[in-house]
Amino acid sequence: MDRVTDLASKKAAVIFTKSSCCMCHSIKALFYELGASPAIHEVDHDADMEWALKRLGCNPSLPAVFIGGKYVGSARDVISLHVDGSLKHKLIEARAIWF
Repeated sequence: MDRVTDLASKKAAVIFTKSSCCMCHSIKALFYELGASPAIHEVDHDADMEWALKRLGCNPSLPAVFIGGKYVGSARDVISLHVDGSLKHKLIEARAIWF
């Protein structure tokens, strides 16, 4: 768990993903479209990392999105934030984008 929180706090926006996950790809594309350059951590071959994400409350465990070192949620949560306009605001507050 410490490894997850350490990685999540190293950059303004961090996404834990799997290469075979279509929702992970969609969330990464959304962040790039908004102008963010998140740190991407693929957990394809790291079962311990995926288990640590679940223990932190990430459900479903992937994609797991952190902004400003805080867990924001999975794909559904991030899309909801985007629709209501608060995702961009969170990215600006964390200095992941400048607008």
